[in-house]
Amino acid sequence: MSSLDTGSGAPTRPCLHQLVRLQWEPAEETYVLLYPEGTVRLNPSAGEILARCDGAHELDDIIDELEDLFSASDLAADVYRFIDHAHQCGWVN
Repeated sequence: MSSLDTGSGAPTRPCLHQLVRLQWEPAEETYVLLYPEGTVRLNPSAGEILARCDGAHELDDIIDELEDLFSASDLAADVYRFIDHAHQCGWVN
């Protein structure tokens, strides 16, 4: 069960909703999100974020991992905003 960050509404331990599946499409070299209402083709950063949403990792740890992966800093605001959006869309709990 994920808890919510009271500031943004983003789950602090995000996990994909049980009806949502993240899948790598090798022919398109991209992640897609499959759910009953349709399919969403994700950009690379969104795919990498959702690939780490397993309910076991704290969002701040996911952010640290992404900053290492992309050799970037200050990704927290963007990741929190995306996770909040994904939560509102029903993709993550």
